[in-house]
Amino acid sequence: MQPFISLNQRIIAGLVALAVLVMMCVIAVPETEQVVIVRLGQPVRVINRYAPNADFGRTGAGLVWRIPFLEQAVRIDRRVLDVDMERQQVTSLDQRRLEVDAYARFRVIDPIKMYETAGTIDRVAQQLQPILNSVLRQELGKRTFASLLTPERGQAMARIREGLDREAREYGAQVIDVRIKRADLPDGTPLESAFARMATARAQEAATIAAQGQKNAQIIRAQAEAEAARIYAASFGKDPEFYDFYRAMQSYDYTFTQKGSNTSIILSPDNRYLKRFKGD
Repeated sequence: MQPFISLNQRIIAGLVALAVLVMMCVIAVPETEQVVIVRLGQPVRVINRYAPNADFGRTGAGLVWRIPFLEQAVRIDRRVLDVDMERQQVTSLDQRRLEVDAYARFRVIDPIKMYETAGTIDRVAQQLQPILNSVLRQELGKRTFASLLTPERGQAMARIREGLDREAREYGAQVIDVRIKRADLPDGTPLESAFARMATARAQEAATIAAQGQKNAQIIRAQAEAEAARIYAASFGKDPEFYDFYRAMQSYDYTFTQKGSNTSIILSPDNRYLKRFKGD
């Protein structure tokens, strides 16, 4: 029995060794990762490389082979990642001190270059953070505080993204977007004075708009009255007799039918004002 048991043990040990060898030769690459195969310190190929137009599930993810001991698998996140900027003070073009809090979103598009220059995703984020601080400070220093409250802010963000993206390409990364989460004045007197100036500016703008509206209304009313007078003149000029009769009727209506009036009017029967009553 001893030789039989020894043979079984050898078979089991061989199967275990084979299973371990197969497990060392095969690695699982999920859709969320791209893997750089490094052979003796040199990157030789990329598995599941990011491709902007590739369909999901067709980028090479799954089980792949490698040479154990000679080849190392370096896993790199394939998803969009964030890098946060520490809150800092930035001086705008109009010499306002701003408390700015921003972040950038990036992804690795050249994993071999990223491995050779930075090594890991965390180091890429560490390298991009001071660059984001510098580019943001330079760009906001060219703009006024008021421009950050207008659509011009989008232009500033686009220029910051372009500047940061140029630097990120050196690490095999692509900057997708840059956003300012908050851009506030420091608490205290600067903030209160800024609010007062903004309120005054808005009040002046409102007064200007109201004055322009009144001016336009007067112009429109004058033009309408002139047009009405022209139409009346053109119409009644064709029949002066009817025009005289019409104006007399309007005068009688205004004079004799005023409500709430206690005024008495005494006229002689032959008064010229009443000639239209007589049919003259």
